Amino acid sequence: MKRTYRFYTLGITGAIGGLLGWQLSNLLGLSFTESFLLSEAIAGALIGGLIGLGIGIGQGLLEQSWGAALKKGGITFLLGALGGAIALPLAETLFLAVGGESWSRPLGWAIFGLLVGFATSITGGSQLWKGGLGGLVGGLVGGILLEISRALLADLALGKAAGLILLGFSTGVFTAMISFVLSRTWLEIVSGKITGMEFILDKFLRKDGPSATIGSSPLKAEIAIPDEGIDPQHAILEGHDTYFTLKDISIKGTYLEGKKIDTAKLKNMQHIRIGKTEMIYHEKR
Repeated sequence: MKRTYRFYTLGITGAIGGLLGWQLSNLLGLSFTESFLLSEAIAGALIGGLIGLGIGIGQGLLEQSWGAALKKGGITFLLGALGGAIALPLAETLFLAVGGESWSRPLGWAIFGLLVGFATSITGGSQLWKGGLGGLVGGLVGGILLEISRALLADLALGKAAGLILLGFSTGVFTAMISFVLSRTWLEIVSGKITGMEFILDKFLRKDGPSATIGSSPLKAEIAIPDEGIDPQHAILEGHDTYFTLKDISIKGTYLEGKKIDTAKLKNMQHIRIGKTEMIYHEKR
């Protein structure tokens, strides 16, 4: 699985979320209350939540785990809804404040993307600021595309639909792309059910930060790998600021460069095997 496939997948699932957000907002209408801004906040929450949900589910599908999809989708839905509830009223407020200049609206959607990016960092291994930056860029670019679609298409409903699809696609792509471009450490799966999948490890590298559990359970492990030979919690990656140690906590064993280990310091390009899955540890200096 190439990285471009990951970007494409999250872009498509984000776009589906945008399409569903358009459909739902059309079905419910936009005048939820007498307050214009409150109605915009509710509409934005629906749209943002569904785009976030799509991106989170996409992350889980890449790992071939419905458990991971539900877990990540739930978190990205909540933060996406919060982002949308802020973004749409802010976009309209800026739009009115500058006299109806369309360039102002994308700034609001950048805030939405920022929170979706934070959510993907929480559910993945990227540092919070990297996911946030990717989401910020994706939301801004998507907001620009949304305004362009509205301007180019005579049918307002069709313009809105195309724009929200592009907003979801852009947010999904840039959130994943920038996180990977800026990543320092990651695991690449080279054999097994999810061959080609990569797990970013950056946020686990700090000595006083969280450790990362590798296992088969998406509810018990930060790095969940579907493999019957892997325990629900199989091994732990502990950060030491400049390097990781890998600690075996399984019954079946963890192997580094073909040798069974209890605890070992990881080096760039070393091969790890647990169950029937082999992976390579990568680091950039």
